[in-house]
Amino acid sequence: MPSVTGHIVVKLDNGYNVGIKKEDSTVELVKKGQALATPAPTPLKKQDGMPKVSILSTGGTIASKVDYRTGAVTSQFSAEDIISAIPELEEIANYEGKVIYNILSENMKAQYWQVLARAVASEIEEGADGVIVTHGTDTMIYTAAALSFMLKTPVPVVVVGSQRSSDRPSSDAAMNAISAATVAVSDIAEVSVVMHATTSDDFCFIHRGTRVRKMHTSRRDAFQSINHPSIGKVGYPSRKIETFGDYRHRGEVALELSDRLEPKCALIKYFPGSSADVLDYYIQAGYKGIVLEGTGLGHVASDWVKSIKTATDAGVPVVITSQCLRGRICDRVYDTGRDMLAAGAIEGEDMLPEVALVKMMWILANAPDLKTAETLFKTPLAGEISAATLTTI
Repeated sequence: MPSVTGHIVVKLDNGYNVGIKKEDSTVELVKKGQALATPAPTPLKKQDGMPKVSILSTGGTIASKVDYRTGAVTSQFSAEDIISAIPELEEIANYEGKVIYNILSENMKAQYWQVLARAVASEIEEGADGVIVTHGTDTMIYTAAALSFMLKTPVPVVVVGSQRSSDRPSSDAAMNAISAATVAVSDIAEVSVVMHATTSDDFCFIHRGTRVRKMHTSRRDAFQSINHPSIGKVGYPSRKIETFGDYRHRGEVALELSDRLEPKCALIKYFPGSSADVLDYYIQAGYKGIVLEGTGLGHVASDWVKSIKTATDAGVPVVITSQCLRGRICDRVYDTGRDMLAAGAIEGEDMLPEVALVKMMWILANAPDLKTAETLFKTPLAGEISAATLTTI
């Protein structure tokens, strides 16, 4: 194996790697091997009568492998590489592949979401029966929410990733990709996230793009739907889809792209003893909207109320969400909450904080005035708000 500085890297038969410090080891040459040429990706095959699915790659672990120069996972695969590595995909559809970005997802930005949304719309306009977006898991929920607000789609748009790189024996990449392709040719014409539902290779959940959250750093079943059931699940290896509730059906709406975003919005997490100075800073720095992640039912300390009033008087909307994630905001129970509402704060209902932030970016770029914006914050636009929040979810 190529050597990492100061270490010898040994590839084991089980697929894992061992790194050993050079000064702690003795090396004896047994036999010289030949360097293997990296094969070119297999050209994409076209089969008559198969649906057409576009794969738009943005990078992430599903499109990554270990870089032995550093020992780190890097994003290196194109869409063709993914299909070559997972030949079962060709049993489901014909594919067109494009690399939109080749980045790890912590490098995502609002303007990148706009480029991606335009690329998805373009693929649909050109006749794609479904679109798969490969993405890193760490910020996948932001991108899924952004696409949900920017696109009304007549075909499935599926965001998929993996927790473990494709060259690891425990990788979830193949099953997630196969399940995503199955949803991409289905009747579920929404922006969804398809990821492992359990630690076993038995099925994937189909999460609505505005209801999903990554709940674990490394488990394969890290993604969960919050405050609302998932759309359904995809069995593996059966590829049978079972739905759990209502969803938008294929062809139910015409394609509509609204790709404007206001990136100067902030998500602020409140903690005991934190100063309202941080909120004042964002106001003075010219931010256009603030989402506050408050405690329990949606509270911050009473000495924050003055800063909330300063923001709303300046035309900067302040939306309140909860750190609890599950459940619904209600700022009418305690005095502080009522004072926050009197200062102009907007209840975020049962929206996830991250979704509320992305929704704010979209609303502030598209609403004609602040009164309309406030109404839209309280209105479900892409399934992000429920009429009632189920206590068992």
